[in-house]
Amino acid sequence: MAGSYRPYEPDQVMLLPAAPQDWLPAGHLAHFINDTVDALDLKAFYARYEGGGSRNQPFHPAMMVKVLIYAYATGVFSSRKIERRLHEDLAFRMLAAGNFPRHRTICDFRAFHLKELSDLFVQVVRLAREMGLVKLGTVAIDGTKLKANASRHKAMSYERMKQAEAELKAQIDALLARAKAIDEAEVNEPELDLPAEIERREARLAAIREARERLEQRQREADLERGRSDDDDRRPRGPDGKPKGGRYSVSSACPRTRRRRTSPTRTAAS
Repeated sequence: MAGSYRPYEPDQVMLLPAAPQDWLPAGHLAHFINDTVDALDLKAFYARYEGGGSRNQPFHPAMMVKVLIYAYATGVFSSRKIERRLHEDLAFRMLAAGNFPRHRTICDFRAFHLKELSDLFVQVVRLAREMGLVKLGTVAIDGTKLKANASRHKAMSYERMKQAEAELKAQIDALLARAKAIDEAEVNEPELDLPAEIERREARLAAIREARERLEQRQREADLERGRSDDDDRRPRGPDGKPKGGRYSVSSACPRTRRRRTSPTRTAAS
């Protein structure tokens, strides 16, 4: 297509920064959640794995917590969608640091650590509120700083703080309950991944080409049938509503005076 555009080369090799933290802008929410979770105590999560056992080696709790809190804070509640984001979204990939848990693992982790996850989520939001943030993704935060200049103000602040804590805990529990409900609703839904035979680019391009050819062939057939229908609509109709005579043809359209017929007698005489 003619015109002058900025360069666009989808197949051009591009390199991301070596450090995952550099993939995102400095003020990105994923950085805040990453640093905040690192600063909090995760002993309650680690305690669940004490004693070992015959289980497969689990994913690191800190990674799972960061991914889940970021997902729920940004409105991604489905474990299947979280699994997909771990492959497609730079923020999720940065937090997961090369890990790709399946949606069943994500769902099981939330159920296994429900109380610990809720408590830690509350701590993250409390820290965000203390730092003056108004929102943590889609989670609304009361960012008003509580005054503590006098005993009366302290008492008022304490009562307001208790109310805010209760509201915050209810909000977090509602988010976790929503995630659980969505996972339960999706348990019998089929995977929406590409079929295995078109995962490779060569096969995918061939499949796209074949599908386009089938669509174009159907369009040609539809256009041909539409043309026939238009011809029938233009022909005179009898009392029964059916078109008169045969189909329209070039020979039948010629005027009588211009037709030439050979007389049998003239042929014999000659």
